[in-house]
Amino acid sequence: MLTRPDALQLGAVAGHRPVPVGSVAAGTPTSVSATAAVVLEEAAQQRILEVVAQSQSASTVRNYRGDWNRFARWCASRGVAAMPAAQETIANYLVEAADTRTESGTRAYSPATLARWVSSINFWHRTQDMPAPGSGQLVASTLAGLRREYASEGDRPTNRRDPLRTDDIKHLVATARRTAESWSEQVRERRDSALLLLGYVGAFRRSELVALRFTDVRRIRADGLHLRIRKSKTDQAGQGHLKVAPYGSDHESCPVCAVHRWHEVVCAFDRGGRPAVIRAVHTSGPFDRHICRDPATSPEDALAPLFRGIRKNGNLSETALSGAGVHAVIRARAAAAGFNDEQVAMLGGHSLRAGFVTEALSNGADPHSIIRQTGHASAATIEIYARERAPLENNAVRHLGM
Repeated sequence: MLTRPDALQLGAVAGHRPVPVGSVAAGTPTSVSATAAVVLEEAAQQRILEVVAQSQSASTVRNYRGDWNRFARWCASRGVAAMPAAQETIANYLVEAADTRTESGTRAYSPATLARWVSSINFWHRTQDMPAPGSGQLVASTLAGLRREYASEGDRPTNRRDPLRTDDIKHLVATARRTAESWSEQVRERRDSALLLLGYVGAFRRSELVALRFTDVRRIRADGLHLRIRKSKTDQAGQGHLKVAPYGSDHESCPVCAVHRWHEVVCAFDRGGRPAVIRAVHTSGPFDRHICRDPATSPEDALAPLFRGIRKNGNLSETALSGAGVHAVIRARAAAAGFNDEQVAMLGGHSLRAGFVTEALSNGADPHSIIRQTGHASAATIEIYARERAPLENNAVRHLGM
């Protein structure tokens, strides 16, 4: 029997049977059984496991594994079965977690976290061809009751990131350029400015930004940049989505210019290392004109990540910037631009995307045109932004004559 090296071992907590070849699921904690009706070579079994693991995003599978481990430990400590789990067990698990308080007295877990735990429990049961216990009426009613209880007590409200709008983005970029003195600071400015401007006009999720490769970015003379999103939160099957970053009217905030500058830094580093980068930033000239139609250097590796980490010595890493890295860039640039601690704490990786939607709504864009860029699955999501971030838009309160 071939067992995945990173498998979640359930046997120590609750007995389970091997999954037949015909029913392997993504992130399954067991193995492909050699005693199944179809006997496969070890290499074929491993390949099946590799392929089916792609049916869920890596972050989803990672969360599901962590959630299951927590539930399994809880069940073991109370002498109840984790698999198959009874509805009463899950309901008790949720209520106990909901009643857990932090040192400050606030609830430790949000309703969204509790709901995800149920999804995780259901997922692992299905991988064993067992009914999903979290789909029963008792569990559903428990979750619904907890949501109402949280709401009535004002506990754990949704913590939405504040949007960064057009003037904010321009201010962050201008500050970054004005304060970059050493060559390593200029390298970091090139990356951060490109990330801020492209992330904003493209309404990117941070996961989409860090997944961009050189081959995903094409400069179209009539439009600007065409950016191929190979996979996203709402497109786990990888059908793809095309975003566009148009040429900016102002050379200081033109996203195509910013990406071009960063592109040249990366190409210089890949060809000649630190000396080539120093020459590139020192000879690139001032930010006083558009360079978005200048010839671009061909990258050494078209499959290399567009946005990379930068070490303290100014050298570029070979790996993509992480989602947490995007979050850190936004907060660091906001702090440097004069945002106070409270304002910085409300910013994050989603602030660029939220800012795009908020600015577009405020300028009269309709939900359909917004979705063309954001890739949201439903206009209902745009309505949430409208209520939370642009409450005056299309609101009858403006017609009261007060």
